[in-house]
Amino acid sequence: MTTTEHRPSHFITTADQRRIAVDVHGPADAPVVLLLSAAPGSRRFDPNPSVTASAGVRLVTLDRPGYGGSDPMPAGQPLTVTSAADDAALVLEQLGVTEAGVAGWSAGGRVALALAARRPELVTSVAVLATPAPDEEVPWIGEPQRGMLAELRRDLAGAPAVLAEMLAPMTADPAAAVEQVCGGPADDAVLAEPGVRAGLVDMLSEAFRQGAVGLAADLASYTLHDWGFDPRAVGAPVRCWYGAQDSIVSPAHGAWWAEQVADGSVTAVDGVGHLVIHRVWADVLAHLTAQR
Repeated sequence: MTTTEHRPSHFITTADQRRIAVDVHGPADAPVVLLLSAAPGSRRFDPNPSVTASAGVRLVTLDRPGYGGSDPMPAGQPLTVTSAADDAALVLEQLGVTEAGVAGWSAGGRVALALAARRPELVTSVAVLATPAPDEEVPWIGEPQRGMLAELRRDLAGAPAVLAEMLAPMTADPAAAVEQVCGGPADDAVLAEPGVRAGLVDMLSEAFRQGAVGLAADLASYTLHDWGFDPRAVGAPVRCWYGAQDSIVSPAHGAWWAEQVADGSVTAVDGVGHLVIHRVWADVLAHLTAQR
């Protein structure tokens, strides 16, 4: 149940009658920036609210299925990267947005690129931040995890429930779960900056409002199912930012994405890990609004 304090500014209803929880901040006539969160993550995330306000943008965020105020996927219907992208497109359309710059942090970067590939008329530019490339291209999944995923693929319909049970302990303590979205010691300095840790705890508290169902569906979408889009179909300019000391996702992943798209580049940011989005948010917004 969503509290009044965390009540979304909008609910968008899908064709299969799911509700998508959406937050919108900023002037109605400002350039739109759609920010797609990490896994785990939620709509309650702004890397630097003062920078966002200074940039004069209309920030749109949403909960993927099972996170926060968004309904889970119906039984037997898996979340996929492309279905998440289609939800994001629906949100923009229902808000009356005809074009947007789209940023995706970590797992959100895949969704951002899938949206740009599937709905190029909606996306003017893309920012990819600390998003893993396919494991077969740039390995990042450990051998024990690969074995577990192979077992889960034997029963795709039951996999989200198995994952949700495994992940349930994490959801009990959002403050402790902050470490799950960090990329090693290099992120300690970022976490010490005013508002960063509190913002991540708020994001995760909302992400875990329904327990682990959202995170389980999210993880299954990109580890058990085909991603369903070709990055070579992305024509919008793509800029990638990666923490040089990220222990989860190295800049080599960004180089792979940049090589796939028509107009891509990657920047390795020294002195930071997976929380690179907090360090480069002003540059991200500048890129996403330059095309308008």
